[in-house]
Amino acid sequence: MNRIHIVTIASRLVLLGLTMQSGTALSQQPADQSLDQQLAGAWTYVSVDTVRPDGSRTPMYGSKPHGLVIFDGHGHYALVNSRSDLPKYLSSDRMKGSAEEYRAVGQGSIAHFGTYVVNEADKTITFRIDTSTFPNWNGVEQRRPFVLSGDDLRWTTPAASGGGSGEVVLRRAK
Repeated sequence: MNRIHIVTIASRLVLLGLTMQSGTALSQQPADQSLDQQLAGAWTYVSVDTVRPDGSRTPMYGSKPHGLVIFDGHGHYALVNSRSDLPKYLSSDRMKGSAEEYRAVGQGSIAHFGTYVVNEADKTITFRIDTSTFPNWNGVEQRRPFVLSGDDLRWTTPAASGGGSGEVVLRRAK
């Protein structure tokens, strides 16, 4: 991924985050709102597990993943997630990392943004991924079943970027 894509992702995440800070009403989601309206806002990661076909689980981003998912309520989203224990580069210049440092960041984080649609009937979110730090997902559409319960959101990524399926647990940001 080139520098322009990384700057674009970061810029869109910042702008979307600033937009979401414009009011606290979004953090109070009445049950009579549609699922799409209830999803609007910012969500922090609780866990992200890879689930293998045999049922075994592995925390994809460690036991305390750090990240944010923002649904703007108008069909756009941004997502960034990483391990909390990513090692710092020896150099203060991110363009001069070692192969091991780049590998740790590449395997220990993911970000993507694009548009989304909520299907109320089957309780799925369809992500239309514009750009991802995992370029194999650029331009891909992914349908993910989800459960929304109060301030908790859970979804399944049927074909996770790390193999197997992914189970994501998020909590509404306060």
